[in-house]
Amino acid sequence: MKISVIGTGYVGLVTGATLADIGHEVMCVDVDVQKVEQMKQAISPIYEPGLGDLMARNIAAKRLNFTSDPQSGFKEAEVIYIAVGTPENEDGSANLTYIEQAAKDIADHIENDIVIVVKSTVPVGTNHKIKQLVEAAVKGRARIAVVSNPEFLKEGSAIQDTFYGDRIVIGSDDEPSARIVEAINEPFGVPVFHTDTRSAEMIKYASNAFLATKISFINEISNICELVGANVENVAAGMGMDSRIGHQFLKAGIGYGGSCFPKDTEALIQIAGNVNYEFELLKGVVNVNRKQQLLLIEKLNACVDSLAGKRVAVLGLAFKPKTDDMRQAASLLIIEELLKQGAEVVTFDPVATEKAKALLNPSIVYANSLEAAVEGSDAALIVTEWDEIKNADLNVFAGMKRPLVIDGRNCFGLEMVKSHAIEYHSIGRPAIFNATNKDFSGVKWSPEAERLVHWGLNTN
Repeated sequence: MKISVIGTGYVGLVTGATLADIGHEVMCVDVDVQKVEQMKQAISPIYEPGLGDLMARNIAAKRLNFTSDPQSGFKEAEVIYIAVGTPENEDGSANLTYIEQAAKDIADHIENDIVIVVKSTVPVGTNHKIKQLVEAAVKGRARIAVVSNPEFLKEGSAIQDTFYGDRIVIGSDDEPSARIVEAINEPFGVPVFHTDTRSAEMIKYASNAFLATKISFINEISNICELVGANVENVAAGMGMDSRIGHQFLKAGIGYGGSCFPKDTEALIQIAGNVNYEFELLKGVVNVNRKQQLLLIEKLNACVDSLAGKRVAVLGLAFKPKTDDMRQAASLLIIEELLKQGAEVVTFDPVATEKAKALLNPSIVYANSLEAAVEGSDAALIVTEWDEIKNADLNVFAGMKRPLVIDGRNCFGLEMVKSHAIEYHSIGRPAIFNATNKDFSGVKWSPEAERLVHWGLNTN
């Protein structure tokens, strides 16, 4: 089919490129002229593994094109996808400004009957509002149908998720239009779930809120594990063997970030509030995550008398590996607090450095390797579990002024750590205090050491 996609962020560009790859003629429309010119050259504006190659293949096959002109972008379209952002308002609600502009552009430029497919994450009832807005503007010159088709993509594996997803949700109150969207997606071979429009809108929010809940839950369990002498990895493994619970999203760490979970949890709380319902559980999930993102600072302060003048290496900047996305990244809060307490900050991230420079204090030093970041540092904080960090030789920390490593993503096995001369703190697991030839006179040791002795655990 001939398809137009409005918006070329993570969702829109991946959607356009993958639809082209299964044989459709796709025109991606974006208001950013410079961005459009780059994409015409198969230069992806975002870091997503495999996306550049996918774009190049389908541009060469003349199935994927880009324009900044809505009129030419919609001229031959049979179906128009809306994949624009819905950023968070100050009160936590979804900002629908871009959605409304997309609807207006469609109404202004379409000449034929059209099926509008909404990929953007929108509050319940938005699809109906889009239909009403467009119908009022076109004044009967074209038939309008709107279908909710929420995305379930994970940054860093978005292409894989498209071709091998768990399900495709199609929400519509117009069966013929729903069948058109099903036919578009049929080559993916992914199971299709049909439902009404409002339920499809809610499925997206409910899914992200539930996954965020699992993350905050295991992080709360990890904090208790540290206090009682248990190991959260063993706890999570035992829990996950129950098929009703499962292993996914039970990895303790310093919380979730990115463009989806923080925004969607807040939006769902707001949606509930709009109908006078207090979503107490989800409010707790959000509060736990906010506290968890600063846990590394708490652990660091427990190990030193003062951060003033200390050189701290922050390892990883993006909110997760395999992306350069800095939205709601824990590193932003952590670095802000380190600077506030007088520390000197040096960072390393294999991908997100350029994005980070636009957001962070000019005093930050950006190292081009893990080794350069930790050399001469008083402490190292692991914030993002990049392979370059997880697969590092732990001897790299020998070059630190004090080999103090605080791991927010549990990158290293405890047995492996015990064979290296570092002090190692992680999330929900016993700390490792290995003897070294460093001069630790006057060093403040963590209260965690006392707890380990109390529980009779080996602190080495």
